[in-house]
This record gives sequence, structure tokens and C-alpha cells, in this order.
Amino acid sequence: MVRPRVLAAVRREIPMSEIGATWGEASGKVWDFIHAHPDVRTDGHNIFVYRQTSRPDLLVCDFGVEVARSFEPVGEVFMTETPGGEAAIAVHRGPYSRLGDAYDAIARWMAANQRESAGVAWEIYGDPTPDPADTETTVVQLLV
Repeated sequence: MVRPRVLAAVRREIPMSEIGATWGEASGKVWDFIHAHPDVRTDGHNIFVYRQTSRPDLLVCDFGVEVARSFEPVGEVFMTETPGGEAAIAVHRGPYSRLGDAYDAIARWMAANQRESAGVAWEIYGDPTPDPADTETTVVQLLV
């Protein structure tokens, strides 16, 4: 079971192929907000939430940072939460370019255990390391 985490986030509806080109600008707006409102900050990490849409070519992406409390929206930055509930979790150690390995492991586990995705996944980014092989990212897939 996972508990909700409060995020300051910017939302984008984009094709999966555009995540790499979009996250920096969106996250920059969130960090600008956090720097201007230090009272909402925790030592939380970047958390990106991906929701499937009725169109298989689009995702709703909340590019967020974990914060300590709720707040009123400012510009594009709004308060949201990761979902709570039963989830499959994989910890990926290595470069972001291999993050798909964690999703593949979760998909294999879901198939082997006859479980289904609820259509929402998120990535919790650990602290950056000098060596990408040591970078840790937690992938969470909400289950039905």
C-alpha cells in the first residue's frame, strides 16, 4: 500500500515521446514557485505522475516536487497528490535511459500475478549522483 504524497506540480497533456523535452520547463516552474514560497518546501524529491487518457497516444503528466503542505495555485503551479492504494513498486538503479527496465519488471510481475494497472504510475527521483549507475529512481504503478 502506498500513501498519497502532496506535490506542487505543473500539468501537461503530451505524447509519451515528448516527456524528455517537456519535463525541464515544467519542473523549472515548480522550482521557481518553491523558491518563492520556501514555507511549502520539504526535503521532498521530484515526483512525476503519469495518467493514461482515453487516447493511447497521450498522457496527462504532473511534473511535481513533494511539498510539506497544501497551498493555493499560483500561475500553472497547483497542489495535487499521488494516489494512495495498492501498488507494484520497482527500484531502478542506473541511468534514466534504462528506466524502462523497471516498467518492464512491473509489467512482468503484474502478468505473473494476474494484476492490472489502474492507469496511473509515478516516478520518485532520488538525489543525483556523480555516477549515473548509482542514481536511484522508484517507479510506482497503481493497481486495480
